[in-house]
Amino acid sequence: MTDHIVVLGAGYAGLGAAKRAARRLRGADVRVTLVNATDRFVERIRLHQLAAGQRLPDLPLAGLLAGTGIELVVARVIGIDPEARTVRLDAAPYDLSYDVLVYALGSAAELDAVPGVREHAYTLATADGAVRLRARLAETREVTVIGGGLTGIEAATEFAETVPGLRVCLVSAGLIGEGLSARARRHLHRAFSRMGIAVREHAPVVKIGPGGPLLESGEELRSETVVWAAGFRVPDLAAAAGLATDRHGRMLVDRSLRSVSHPEVFGIGDAAAADRSGRPTRMACQTGLPMGIYAGEAVADLLTGRKPRRARFRYVWQNISLGRNDGVTQFTRKDDSPVDAVLTGPASAAFKETISRGTVWAMRHPGPYRPFPR
Repeated sequence: MTDHIVVLGAGYAGLGAAKRAARRLRGADVRVTLVNATDRFVERIRLHQLAAGQRLPDLPLAGLLAGTGIELVVARVIGIDPEARTVRLDAAPYDLSYDVLVYALGSAAELDAVPGVREHAYTLATADGAVRLRARLAETREVTVIGGGLTGIEAATEFAETVPGLRVCLVSAGLIGEGLSARARRHLHRAFSRMGIAVREHAPVVKIGPGGPLLESGEELRSETVVWAAGFRVPDLAAAAGLATDRHGRMLVDRSLRSVSHPEVFGIGDAAAADRSGRPTRMACQTGLPMGIYAGEAVADLLTGRKPRRARFRYVWQNISLGRNDGVTQFTRKDDSPVDAVLTGPASAAFKETISRGTVWAMRHPGPYRPFPR
């Protein structure tokens, strides 16, 4: 009987998992189906560039899957029944049965963190959202970016550099770049000053209205356009299906990335809470792609009677672009805590661009999983 592997989501994790499993199981009596809401691979790490008006490479999934034997289904997942081992979709074929499921549905913008985000803010979590924001930036004079993490930093600097005459304000509930070293944060603020970006730190936003965000202090920041980059959420599908999840809805997985409640399901990428010394993995392609390649290997092992190996991850750096010609590369310990070593300026920008292009190459040619050394 043919085994059926169904992979949900064609981001960095899901596409890597599908392609690696298909490659490992080539010639075996196995089907691999990849389900995604669109027919394009989205370079999520470049969506701030798309919003700023830059052209990105068009990456049809059909081209990335050519020659793999993987069946692509373009549909949204609306439900999972782990007891019947079926997935419900909003388009044909509407129902898919599986023997092994890989859950890689990623994350989306958190639209309910404070009142008014849905009604009055733009987001950068999807290509459609970035395109809507691009149209808005072409007709606005000022933009306030809320969120002091990597998404907010990259968006604010890209907009300030690329959109002529645009006034940019970056607002954060705490420090901007809070997980970075003091040396890296100093470089960020030099870049903000050079680009004319107004900065508000320790300024929690409690509401967004039609005229701009309202701060916890009672101050209203008037702004024509607001970009919400202060948090992400995962789909509620895993929790609704009865799969074990954490309080954020991320699937709880063991050291082999298998669901702790349903071992025929693997959870990878943003939507999974991988056990790493009690902490979940960071939402990033730096973890998503290795998790995907590992999951592809593990699924192949499972279906060929081998015991899946334990997944191991470590961090090496965080790359932050500050426009096209500046950046900060924060080197880290394996637990993701920062060290004092940083790379800045054009060298960091070139380094990140090389890594970003290499990620797309890896999407085309996902090699074997090689665990990071301890």
